[in-house]
Amino acid sequence: MSRTWWRGAAIYQVYLRSFADGNGDGCGDLAGLRSRLGYLKDLGIDAVWLNPWYPSPMADGGYDVADYRDIEPVFGTLAEAEAFIAEAHEHGIKVIIDVVPNHSSTASAWFQEALADPRARDRFWFRDEPNGWSSIFGGPAWTQVPDGQWYLHLFAPEQPDLNWDNPEVHREFEDVLRFWFDRGVDGFRVDSAALLVKSDDAYEDLDGVHDVYRRWREIADEYGDERGERVLIGEVWLPDQERFARYLRPDELHTAFNFDFLSCPWDPAELRRVIDLTLATHLPIGAPPTWVLSNHDVTRPVTRYGRADTGFQHGGRLHGSPSDPELGRRRARAAALLAMALPGGVYVYQGEELGLPEVEDLPDEVRQDPMFARSGGANPGRDGCRVPLPWSGEEPPFGFGGPGPSAPPWLPQPEGWRKLTAQAQLADLDSMLTLYRSALRLRRDLLGDGTLTWLPSEAGVLAFRRESGLVCVSNLGPVAVPLPPGELLLASGPVEGGALPPDTTAWVTGGPGPGVSGR
Repeated sequence: MSRTWWRGAAIYQVYLRSFADGNGDGCGDLAGLRSRLGYLKDLGIDAVWLNPWYPSPMADGGYDVADYRDIEPVFGTLAEAEAFIAEAHEHGIKVIIDVVPNHSSTASAWFQEALADPRARDRFWFRDEPNGWSSIFGGPAWTQVPDGQWYLHLFAPEQPDLNWDNPEVHREFEDVLRFWFDRGVDGFRVDSAALLVKSDDAYEDLDGVHDVYRRWREIADEYGDERGERVLIGEVWLPDQERFARYLRPDELHTAFNFDFLSCPWDPAELRRVIDLTLATHLPIGAPPTWVLSNHDVTRPVTRYGRADTGFQHGGRLHGSPSDPELGRRRARAAALLAMALPGGVYVYQGEELGLPEVEDLPDEVRQDPMFARSGGANPGRDGCRVPLPWSGEEPPFGFGGPGPSAPPWLPQPEGWRKLTAQAQLADLDSMLTLYRSALRLRRDLLGDGTLTWLPSEAGVLAFRRESGLVCVSNLGPVAVPLPPGELLLASGPVEGGALPPDTTAWVTGGPGPGVSGR
């Protein structure tokens, strides 16, 4: 793999608590993840990205970090994390971990010190009077401490915001980066990357944040070696593409998540617009795009694409609205091949390769996302896409806890998932898992970093050629369309008589000429 492996990598997101349970206590852990490295290698991914694995009270799924230099005991030990990193590398898989620099935890040593001694509060945003900011999770963004002062938390009250005007905060995170780079991690995904630097009247995308990432890039570059460059990946939700691109300048972050693509409805004109805008944004700065269909914060594609409104918005506005599972599955398969064919990197969220639907009927008493509680139940939260994976068997916990007896998973799995287990899908040539394995294998040889050339196509059809000669055709129209000449490498659904059905994507190679037949 090249030093710039990240430019075209296929990266698999592991939500550790829900991936695989190695000790049978109902929660996923490092032992479970290590036992499934063979599955990930066979899937064909280049790297894994893990959500936070640090010690945490879990007020927000681990994004309330109490100690950035250790492992949450529920997940395992620091020694196990080091063993996992080494074993992943032996399997040819790179390891990316979350870093959470915007906020800490009320359980952290720093915050406990600040509560005990007002002179130690400059690491956080303490004020005598709160302003009118609201929390991203709902409700006020300020909480009062016993002596009368207020502290800022843009998320849950258990997540106090750090003060990046304090040089001590800068030094702390620079040391955290080195701590994990020294243990072999290949990169960091930077949570809430645009929020760190604040003023009294703004908290997003202030210019000072770029100084942070320039310094972080220097540190990452120090660690590059024969194994490749160490990477920084930003979670940057910004509607302004020019502002977004500033995070990806050559001396800042390497890549950032493409939320415009993730949020885009299943509509040919909108998808073409977002793809063109993404490519135009990244080309001048030489950064590769990323293509993302889902993650631990959003409705799973199989459910979203089965609805009349196929876009995504935070807040649970569409939660529980009708979804056609067959239509959603067909479109999700087509979207996967479209995303994998685009130039740059691609992310796969665990369970996406199994075609898992959103679990929307979780009982209120098991929901743990703070969005649910802070909205008074108006926002169902994100637990529905975090339900533990089904691996094998005919009934819950579907092998999540391994072959022996185990406690029920921390979130209940639907009985209907028996047909969606990894074991059941491995034996099915038409399964979602088989499609992902086939596509990721072809992608490694024929796709990844580069550019695309749009080809003439009929209304409702997206068609483009990649440098390898592979042509991707996605039919989002209402009727079947002719496939271009050449060898059909892979299709997301049945193709008969050389015609591509609606809501289907095909990869074709070896055809003569630059165009698409029948266009």
